[in-house]
Formats: sequence, C-alpha cells, structure tokens
Amino acid sequence: MTTQRLIEWNTEGEVFEGKLFLPEGKPKGAVLVCHAWSGRAEHEEAFAERLAGMGYAAMAGDVYGKGVRGSSVEENQKLMTPLVEDRDRLQTRLRASLDALKGEPEAAGLKVVAAGFCFGGLCVLDMARSNADIAGAGAFHAILGKPGKPSDGSKIMPEVIAFQGFDDPMAGPDDLKAFGEEMTERGARWQLYTFGGVAHAFTNEGANDKDMGLVFDPFARDRSYHVFDHFAEKLLG
Repeated sequence: MTTQRLIEWNTEGEVFEGKLFLPEGKPKGAVLVCHAWSGRAEHEEAFAERLAGMGYAAMAGDVYGKGVRGSSVEENQKLMTPLVEDRDRLQTRLRASLDALKGEPEAAGLKVVAAGFCFGGLCVLDMARSNADIAGAGAFHAILGKPGKPSDGSKIMPEVIAFQGFDDPMAGPDDLKAFGEEMTERGARWQLYTFGGVAHAFTNEGANDKDMGLVFDPFARDRSYHVFDHFAEKLLG
C-alpha cells in the first residue's frame, strides 16, 4: 500500500507543486520523475506510484508552476519552448524540484535517481550534464539535443541510461549518434537502448497520433521499464 501527498515549493517568485508517493516502511532511495511537455500528468504520476510500490520515495515533479498544464499541441509547445531555449532557467527549476524532494523527511539523506519522459527526458539528461546531485538519470523517448552553449568539459558523474525509438521523429539516428558521442566525450558511464520500429512517446498508452509520430508500444514500454528498474535498484537499492 502506497501513500501520496502534494508538496509545494517556491523558486523564481513562483509556486510549484509535485506529487510525492511513498512506500510502506522506510524508502530505499528516491526518484524524481520529470514530466513531458504538457506538465505533470497522470502518466508521470502513475510511474511514480509504481516506483513507490517498489520501495522508493518517488515524486512527480513540476517545472511549469502549480496548476499550469497544456491541453493542446500549441499550448504544450508554448510552455516547453522557453525552457528548452533557456536551459539555465530550466536547470534552476529542476534543482528546486530536486531540493523539494530531498527536503521531505522520508527522502532526507537518500540517493536520488531522476527519470523523465519526452521533454522530461531532456530535463534529466540536462541534470546529468550539469552534474546535479543525482546518482543516475533515466530518459524515456527524450529530446536529446544538448544545450546550445558549450559545456565546461567536466566529466558527467551520474550514470546515464536512455531508451529511444529508432523511428522517433524528434530524435532520429543522427541525434542518437550525437548523443553517444557527447556522452563519450564527457566521460559518462552511459547506455542507450534503441527499439526498432518504435516512435515517440512509446511508454504512454494515450499516444495514438501517427502523423506526429506519437505511438504507444507495449513491448518497448515494458522492456524499458524492466531495464530501468534494474538501473535504479543498482544505484539505490
């Protein structure tokens, strides 16, 4: 039996809200779940609740603001684009989410892994790129592009794992190659799982827009979740 509660924090003069899921007994680690381009939604919350059932303190985070959600492609793009274009501002919000999770008594002192979907995948990869205080980053059908400004060249310390569809229109084969080269150049310990014939948003049962390349794939979801579970257990268990 898991429990849940909403938590709030302030940064940049705005209020943000996450949903924290807790297991029975003492958590063995913590996971920050970063949302896709529409804002914190059922998909991220279900993933966090699943992780709580496995013994983790898991929070579905927020980088848009309390109650801020998109309900159309246009609204989602309008919410996401400013943060993709200003990765320092995005990182400020991500660090605030991480601090909020670590500030909860059940998660205090625990190691943290960050996991994210789509735009949230970019978020967790940026946390790894900037050496946020996380043990690992797991990205599902992520936007892979690195920040526009050059990195400082430092070694990426968190372990990185990414799950991508080879037919993802938002992260094609050239992006996969560039991602691998970037991780290697930064000395990261990284893994990339690529699913043939799989498009974007493959973990989301509500993804059914072939024209946009958004297609749910149960095999890719189940396999990627299984591998991520092992990744989290290794780092946090």
